[in-house]
Amino acid sequence: MPLFKFRVYWEDDDNIYRDIVLKTGQTFHSFHEAILTAFEFDHKHKASFFASNDNWGRGREIASDVLVNKKDAPALSMIKTPVSALVEKPDEKFVYTYDPAKKWTFLVELIGIDKEEDSKKEYPLCVKKEGVAPAQTGIKGLANERLMEIEEKYDLSSEDMSEGYGKEGDDDGGSSSEEESYGTEAEGSDDF
Repeated sequence: MPLFKFRVYWEDDDNIYRDIVLKTGQTFHSFHEAILTAFEFDHKHKASFFASNDNWGRGREIASDVLVNKKDAPALSMIKTPVSALVEKPDEKFVYTYDPAKKWTFLVELIGIDKEEDSKKEYPLCVKKEGVAPAQTGIKGLANERLMEIEEKYDLSSEDMSEGYGKEGDDDGGSSSEEESYGTEAEGSDDF
């Protein structure tokens, strides 16, 4: 069975994205769950996909709260609609929204089609993560694992992190030995 490879960008920063691979027969609901897992969001709120054009305009909706596909209905059901039913061209685009109150928006683009699936892998599958996911609740900080990931990516060692930072910014109320020696030399010098 062929596989679709989608890139899911966070609308506010296209340097933050996840690449997700799906089997052609999998539903938009499976895709929705994979996106939430890849961006570490909870699975509590309503969501929708919208068919899109090249300018990210929103077309027909595929909604999480619609349970049955009905003829001429304004929205399709995520649970009942396979992704392949709406992929008509090799660079198909969708807009994905999550949590109507917060209005999280992601831009979804088909970036590849593989002919064969790997029987040892379970799909949908996140195959690439780029950038730190936005904090859904506003309280998520950089976990140690993510900090290590950033340090490795930019090759930052503890020496590099401390380089350029000395004691000159410390405010301990006293003067440093450099200041004392400078003051002593200036007072004892008659070369002016």
